[in-house]
Order: sequence, then C-alpha cells, then structure tokens
Amino acid sequence: MDFDDQLQRYFGTTDLSSVRAEAMNAGLERMRVDLGLETDRGRRFALWAVLYMLGSAPDLDSSFEDEADRNTARDFMDLMARAQGN
Repeated sequence: MDFDDQLQRYFGTTDLSSVRAEAMNAGLERMRVDLGLETDRGRRFALWAVLYMLGSAPDLDSSFEDEADRNTARDFMDLMARAQGN
C-alpha cells in the first residue's frame, strides 16, 4: 500500500491539513474497521502504521496475533520516536 493512496482512500485527499475534524474521525474509524478485517499481514501492518502515525493505532496485542508482528511494530514505534528526536 502506498501512503498517499491510503490517505486518498480514507480521507479523500493527501493533504491532511485540509481534512475537517469530522472527516478525519470518519476516516480513522474506517481504517480501524479495515484493520480488523484485513488478513494480509503486510496490508494489516501498513494500516496499523498509518493509524500509529496519526495517533489512533489500537494496542499491539489487539492488532497483531503474531509476536513477530508485534516486535516489528515496536521497532517501527522506536524508529518513529528517533525520527522525532525522542
């Protein structure tokens, strides 16, 4: 999944600064629903990662059954924190 494609699909634009609060909440909810339904590991991780970057990711235990996937998500969280200087 391409990041811009996900933004376009769920928010109708690639410019999140132009998305109204109601549309943002609706897009995030659709992403969470799709995350719950997605069976492909890569697509599931991509959805979770975008939700994480937008501050709306569900916890790791409910998002990933496999420990390796949870560890990958933790690595991603660490990378994001380092990129933000934390």
